[in-house]
Amino acid sequence: MVTRNSPVTVLPGVGKVKASAYAKLGIVTLGDLILHYPRAYENRAEIRELADARHDGKSALILTVGSDPKVVRLRSHKSFLKFKAFDDSGVCEITYFNQDYLKSVFPVGSIFRFWGKVERKGKRFLLSSPVAEPWAPGITLPPLCAVYRLTDGISLKQISKDVETALELLKNEELSDPLPRELIEKHHFLPLSVAEEHLHRPLGKDDLEEARRRLVYQEFFDFSLGMAFMRRKTTATTAPVCRVESLDPLLSLLPYRLTGAQERVISEIRADLAVPTPMSRMIVGDVGSGKTICAAAAVWMVVQNGRQAALMAPTEILARQHYADLSALFSRLGVRVALLLGATPAAEKRRIRTALVSKNPQDRVHLVIGTHALLSEGVEFAAPGLVVADEQHRFGARQRAALAEKGQNTHLLVMSATPIPRSLALILYGDLSLSKLDELPPGRQRVDTFVVDEIYRERLYEFMHRQLAEGGQIYVVCPAIEEEETAPDEVDFTGLFDSEPSKPPLKAAVTFAAELEKYFPETRVGFLHGKLKSVQKEAIMNSFVGGDIGILVSTTVIEVGVNVPNASLMIVENAERFGLSQLHQLRGRVGRGLRKSYCVLVTGGNSDRLGEHSKERLNVMRTTYDGFAIAEEDLKQRGPGDFLASSSAETVRQSGELSLRLGNLAQDALLLSEASQDAANLLAIDPALNNHPLLVDRITTVTGNLIS
Repeated sequence: MVTRNSPVTVLPGVGKVKASAYAKLGIVTLGDLILHYPRAYENRAEIRELADARHDGKSALILTVGSDPKVVRLRSHKSFLKFKAFDDSGVCEITYFNQDYLKSVFPVGSIFRFWGKVERKGKRFLLSSPVAEPWAPGITLPPLCAVYRLTDGISLKQISKDVETALELLKNEELSDPLPRELIEKHHFLPLSVAEEHLHRPLGKDDLEEARRRLVYQEFFDFSLGMAFMRRKTTATTAPVCRVESLDPLLSLLPYRLTGAQERVISEIRADLAVPTPMSRMIVGDVGSGKTICAAAAVWMVVQNGRQAALMAPTEILARQHYADLSALFSRLGVRVALLLGATPAAEKRRIRTALVSKNPQDRVHLVIGTHALLSEGVEFAAPGLVVADEQHRFGARQRAALAEKGQNTHLLVMSATPIPRSLALILYGDLSLSKLDELPPGRQRVDTFVVDEIYRERLYEFMHRQLAEGGQIYVVCPAIEEEETAPDEVDFTGLFDSEPSKPPLKAAVTFAAELEKYFPETRVGFLHGKLKSVQKEAIMNSFVGGDIGILVSTTVIEVGVNVPNASLMIVENAERFGLSQLHQLRGRVGRGLRKSYCVLVTGGNSDRLGEHSKERLNVMRTTYDGFAIAEEDLKQRGPGDFLASSSAETVRQSGELSLRLGNLAQDALLLSEASQDAANLLAIDPALNNHPLLVDRITTVTGNLIS
């Protein structure tokens, strides 16, 4: 009997070679194939005439074959097949390459729905290798055709055929729905199996939206249950009690007074450490709000109780900055600090690891600072007490748990420079308590913000020249790495048939960097993006920090980054494409030194053509500097996606926090909230899910065994 656990090799035409290719996509069984959801859809419902075919994408056309197909063979042993087809508006020449067998498929007079990109050469219409589906009055062809993520050896035609076959084979399988019946009825959800079929083979917009709503809710519901179980597991364990009489020895060394917010947060940390329940707390605050000194206070408290601490940063350069700041402070207090990186020489690594597990407190390292190297084998602690993770959204729950387990029930403190509304934090980071640093230290300069369009380009270049001449440095952020590869023939899950005004092209970092090199020949222009290797990123950022690079062109990879006090100007291209919280994070990269700093938001094209929502969003950035106020506004306007550093779910997948196959945090805020509340209500009635064994199995798998 064929089931979801059957290997993909049960599908006709799928042998070892195809199975190996599918495995690259994480598809081993038929169940995996069904869960490989479409990434977009081709909208073939809108039939156009040849004369009205799209020039910027593919079109669906009903054409009659008007000439016998002819095969032309080339000396290179290649061939092409040609014939003509027509509608009331014109005649089109259709070509297929190396597909001689199609000659008998297109007899004169037959009618097909063709899908492809129509090219015009003079008065001629040309169509190359289109998809062809036989058409006749009364025949209903699918209006929406799924587009899947592919890999070498798996074509769209192959995966579409295999998904169709798998759905047919599994039709008779009894699939138990893991969602409680009362929730299915409450939200009027489709059964799970029906939702999956409609997602792959939608008969229209309503089909697709109902299917997607059910499946996105399921993802969020599973995640919310997993986070609740994880928090329960944490609170059921014990951690060392760390009490101190006074923090004066540490605070007296600071050249400034703590803000009221810092004092409040340190008090919350102090209360957490004073009890045997492991602390699981997140400090949230703007860049420059003083998160690091709060973490330093936590480190001081555990060290005074004979315990050790670890601080993990997302990049080596940020880890080095933490080491420079904290070792200078703690060395005056007799606290031994070590830096452990992937690049640390082997002999030094061995020395640090030995010092971390030393039974003699006099030889022991009290605080180790590093990157993911702290998660490597061989890094152990003699007296673990605290784990600190900087830039929370770069580390998922799995990484937090792995680091915490190094110390066997240590206290955990994570930091995020993304102000986030408490309601959203409770949903996304339900295993963490929240501390807000909503007050900037006195004397910190405001970064004046301006919104301009392409008309101001020359004036902007003049302003950049002045900043460079005065010794400042400049960030330029672009939304794309290379020229945008538009796919107007594909539609995503939302706004399926909405007509939107054409958007200006994205400013591409690679071409813009070359353009700036011509405008600023006396200045070194650096180029940074997420596809570079870590070593390359570190080298470029080090050059920028050291002042060798005057202009750093980057994608949003620098959104969470290092302290460059000399950087005085942030330019964001296509600013209308970014969310408020992301723009606020980018603005926080400058204004960190004594220089007066500026942020210029450049809109693509003419600003008069911007939509009202974009204008409103950019005006908020121009007039508002409170990160938490911006976060609340962003939550209202766009939903929660931006609070994980990107409006796409991809960053979330990379973080290991919330692995989404289908959901979009920026668009599905309501479903996220409903699923979270329903999960909480269910656990209040059935805390161990004894009456819902299918849910236990599902969330254990979906959340990556976080709750096991």
